Amino acid sequence: MKFSHKLSDAVHLLVYIEIFPDDDLSSRAIARSIVTNPSMVRSLMMDLRKAGLLKTKQGSAEPELAKKPEEISLYDIFAAVGMDHHLLHVDEDTEQKCPVGGNIQGPLAKAYAEVEEAAFAKMREISLREIVDQIKEDGQLA
Repeated sequence: MKFSHKLSDAVHLLVYIEIFPDDDLSSRAIARSIVTNPSMVRSLMMDLRKAGLLKTKQGSAEPELAKKPEEISLYDIFAAVGMDHHLLHVDEDTEQKCPVGGNIQGPLAKAYAEVEEAAFAKMREISLREIVDQIKEDGQLA
């Protein structure tokens, strides 16, 4: 199973911009921190800009947050980078003649929907500010 890192990378990008506003904020510099390529960073920036979370200027390496970090939730970032897929997936390929295999999809889908809604609700409560502050504290940054 392959996992997407888009959410983590987008949060990383926004935190980097918030912590180092006067440093090199080129896609190349941010990509070095994320350990990815600059084109992926530019793609994330475009998604974040479209969602109203980031301000950028064409041809300029001066991105800035479009909102205060306390006004940006993890869910906002999740939605901005197109992470609108389900967190949990029901196996649709089960033996339909089996009493369990033929009846498990509905109950699992319902349970998974409840878990996802709880996760999304928690993501709406966690702000970028909290993550920035924790990084500053853990990394002993001013």
